[in-house]
Amino acid sequence: MSSRNSSLADQLAQERLARRASEDLLDQSRRALAQAQKRVAELEAMHPTAPADPPHSSLKRLWNLFDTLPDGLALYDEDLRLIAANHVYFEVFSGEIALPDGVRYDDFLALAAHHGLLADTAQDLADGHHQMLARLRTEPVTPLMLHLPDGRQIKLDDQWTKDGALISRTQDLTLQLKREQELDAARVKAEHASRLKSVFVANMSHEIRTPMNGVVGMAELLAETELNTEQKLFADTIRTSGEALLTIINDVLDYSKIEAERLQLYPESFDLERCIRDVVILLQPAAREKNIRLLVDYDLFLPTHFIADPVRIRQILTNLVGNAVKFTQTGHVLVRVAGVEKTDTTFDLHISVEDTGIGIHPDFLADMFGKFNQGNEESTRRLQGTGLGLAITRQLVELMGGTIWVESEYGRGSCFEFKLGLHSAQAPDAATTDQPPVELNAVLVVDDLEINRTILERQMSGFGLGVETCASATQALEHFENGATCDVLVVDAQMPEMGGLALCASLRAKGMTMPAVLLSSDHDQPPPAELAHLDLHYLQKPVRRVDLLRTLQTLCTSPDTARLPTTDSLRKMRVLAAEDNCTNQLVLRKMVQSLDLDLHFAANGREAVEKWQTFRPDLIFMDISMPDMDGKQASRAIRQAEANGAHVPICALTAHAMCEDKAIILAAGMDDYLSKPLRKADLIAAITRHCPAHVRSPLPEDPLRPAVNAP
Repeated sequence: MSSRNSSLADQLAQERLARRASEDLLDQSRRALAQAQKRVAELEAMHPTAPADPPHSSLKRLWNLFDTLPDGLALYDEDLRLIAANHVYFEVFSGEIALPDGVRYDDFLALAAHHGLLADTAQDLADGHHQMLARLRTEPVTPLMLHLPDGRQIKLDDQWTKDGALISRTQDLTLQLKREQELDAARVKAEHASRLKSVFVANMSHEIRTPMNGVVGMAELLAETELNTEQKLFADTIRTSGEALLTIINDVLDYSKIEAERLQLYPESFDLERCIRDVVILLQPAAREKNIRLLVDYDLFLPTHFIADPVRIRQILTNLVGNAVKFTQTGHVLVRVAGVEKTDTTFDLHISVEDTGIGIHPDFLADMFGKFNQGNEESTRRLQGTGLGLAITRQLVELMGGTIWVESEYGRGSCFEFKLGLHSAQAPDAATTDQPPVELNAVLVVDDLEINRTILERQMSGFGLGVETCASATQALEHFENGATCDVLVVDAQMPEMGGLALCASLRAKGMTMPAVLLSSDHDQPPPAELAHLDLHYLQKPVRRVDLLRTLQTLCTSPDTARLPTTDSLRKMRVLAAEDNCTNQLVLRKMVQSLDLDLHFAANGREAVEKWQTFRPDLIFMDISMPDMDGKQASRAIRQAEANGAHVPICALTAHAMCEDKAIILAAGMDDYLSKPLRKADLIAAITRHCPAHVRSPLPEDPLRPAVNAP
């Protein structure tokens, strides 16, 4: 189909070039004809009584030239009488009309109308004749289309010369119009095929993701049960293999859209620092398995909220950080964000992902962002993957108007960097970050990793605090034994020899009561009772500066104002999940069984609307593809019913992976979006994100909210 379309387009282009050449030749001929007429008039004036001579030889050559033109050409005098015409002008009509010399142009039009050759004329011949003559008074003269009985379509184009003569040209457009129609039909057919392919790809994605939700979800839940070493290996292999398959599907879908130039961006206001933190938290389990530290260094002087496509920003970061974790065996991966303010509302952002991994051989460095490339065949076989991740990343960065590059020292690590120019958005936390805790002066940071100490020291200094650092728990104990003090202790939970919990327990045993903040990259927090016993506040790494500041402010708040409502005064969070697939219902139920929730299920959209009216949930998880009433229809019904009431957050659960689907889903009135197969961390994050302030925290281990036990 594409070669046929190309052939038609080439033929049309050649015909256009031929017509353009004819028009240029016509202009030259018109000028030559005018000069010849002027010369003939001069000769007649010089010899008024001489007998008429035969046409001048140059005039003969001129008319011979006219006869070689592919278009018909005729010349009428100022009285619209025919002076001469080439044979193509007469042959156009295939003998339908005989045009003798001296015939008037209006007679020609009358004959053409009488024979039914004029298109778009009035039904009355007199009116049609009048309309055809009236067009000669327009500037430029309006062209006519002649539809001949044999099916040909002729364009009649007339132009006035400066001396009052009329040049009439005919073009046979039959073949051109036919080819244009064929090309249009081929284009429509190709677009229809493309739409069918898109529907097929979307359905294929849905059909694969729906059963994979059960496979990956159950494997994740199985791995959390009591298993022996071999059984845990089997469960983890099932989960990682399923996730690898989904990554391949996503890469192929994304790259096919990029190749077809169909990938679109959906800019909106988002929190860049939170986006980076979410990506790092998502990849922390893989990093912990390799004992790799994931770090974030966000410029203190940059705003956090920008306008861009957060889904694609997250995809870029996930690809780069995920690759860094994959190719790093020891050490750390650092995400660094810096920027320069261009105007009051725009910033040039410089984001880098630095690792201490295997590096890239110089022979492969130039092709790192090519298709199906992972640096070398050995790493591709050993670490697996499609090799499309970096190619997609480059395309996304360039689609956003940015640039991306890589620097690497083979055997020592790599640094992938990209620049984007983004508009800033009003940051809700901006006012808070301008209010450092005045009661605090001295902070002691204890962390075994120098980069972490540097980042924390810079953050604390930005709050106006004095900061000292120690590289180990032993060094911190010596620091206090030498008589040093601090207003607050910030300590890393995972340190060699002695961790943060053990350090705090030792200090409490020595009678030291300064407030302490425990930082950890482990998803499993210490028991709330232990945190309360040691008077510790817990923050998960990477720590956003606003979260760190709020925690420090909490330390300085008086007990009366800091007192939270008792658990007895708060009800459970109510969650409604609309899902028709029984396996997926089981997966979701098991993933949240450790949370303090009041969870109800609906088997279709209609049942979801009914339960929303009676159950009044705080959050609805809405599957998109359901019988009777799908998720989009149910969401619209809920939004219409609550027009003037409270707005319940609706989070879509879908096996469709296309970004276009997200736009359609959000347009239906939903607030959030989770793609299947569901991951436990993403599901819990969504529940936490939409948990209202007037209910109990669904996380039993949340130290900043009342601790509760799951039923």
